[in-house]
Amino acid sequence: MEKEDCIFCKIISKEIPTDLLYEDDQVIVFKDINPLAPVHLLLVPKKHIRSINDLEDADKTVVVDLIMAAKEMAAKMSVDKSGYRLFFNVEKGGGQEVFHLHLHLIGGWE
Repeated sequence: MEKEDCIFCKIISKEIPTDLLYEDDQVIVFKDINPLAPVHLLLVPKKHIRSINDLEDADKTVVVDLIMAAKEMAAKMSVDKSGYRLFFNVEKGGGQEVFHLHLHLIGGWE
């Protein structure tokens, strides 16, 4: 998928509206439209990076920014104490459906 056709890039540029839960200079966070759990957030770097396989040395801080935002969002969504899961799907065979790097945060089960 080219950057011009990327749904996450369109959300980042505000071409497609979404209910942003968090935004800073590097990351945006919004709810997954097909949640796997009571809390299912997508943490997306503003820089278009196709997948984990496309990370370069200069992108090392992107992953840290995603994880730090996830920590903050887990607290905001009140799943930090009960527990949550963070995961990346990598390539089609790994379950990646949108080819713009993103981190899933899921939790909220009883």
